[in-house]
Amino acid sequence: MSATGIPAQLRESLTAATSVPTLLVASDYDGCMSPLVSRPEDAVPNPASVAAIEAAAVLTDTAAAVVSGRELAVLAELSGLSGPVTLIGSHGSEFDTGFVDEITDAHRALLNRLIAELRSIAADHPGSRVETKPASTVLHVRNAAPADAEVALDKARSGPATWPGVQVTEGKEVIELAVIETSKGHALDVLRERVGADAVVYLGDDVTDEKAFAHLDPDRGDVSIKVGAGDTIATHRIGDTDDVATVLEFIVARRREAKLL
Repeated sequence: MSATGIPAQLRESLTAATSVPTLLVASDYDGCMSPLVSRPEDAVPNPASVAAIEAAAVLTDTAAAVVSGRELAVLAELSGLSGPVTLIGSHGSEFDTGFVDEITDAHRALLNRLIAELRSIAADHPGSRVETKPASTVLHVRNAAPADAEVALDKARSGPATWPGVQVTEGKEVIELAVIETSKGHALDVLRERVGADAVVYLGDDVTDEKAFAHLDPDRGDVSIKVGAGDTIATHRIGDTDDVATVLEFIVARRREAKLL
């Protein structure tokens, strides 16, 4: 998609957003900055998206961020982003200053129980795998046969996901069980206040990004963009990760023009 191929309504909304005094541009990582892949550790970002979001981050009165479900250290390693681009991990709960909520010994004990239970489930369903993070654990079923994948997810939903103190987040062929509350929407609120943003543009592709979209207000000039198929409350939609790069490049170009006026 070329810049001229951006849907007219989205072009109009982006043009308005890039004219505000202070702008925040943020995106999910997997499925937006990087294509979805079978092995999460192979998720390489689109170089054009990286260049564009880095360019946005150094513009006057403009902030840029990547908000991901991944552990912050892993997000930094995979994306290669640092410096002016703010990275937020663990679905909005892990900032560069640490976790929003303190992780106690009780949290760690619960997390160890969750990890053990998900590993037990994965062992019974070939192709399933368990990822561990500082405050959560994730059951991935993308590489499992459809029948095995659904049974594994159902066991997680009806078992450890129901335990007291467990925060559940479901995405594309994954279920994540956290021991602290997570919300990409809350992360955007924190970032908006931190930089004093008058408008926010956010791109996301997964169920978890709906929490971010819910915190945006078109009446304030915010722009929510769903990447790919699926139900959404976002006000705009684009096709894929290449389109993400095009949108980010459009934002940078328009923002530069706005700051020259």
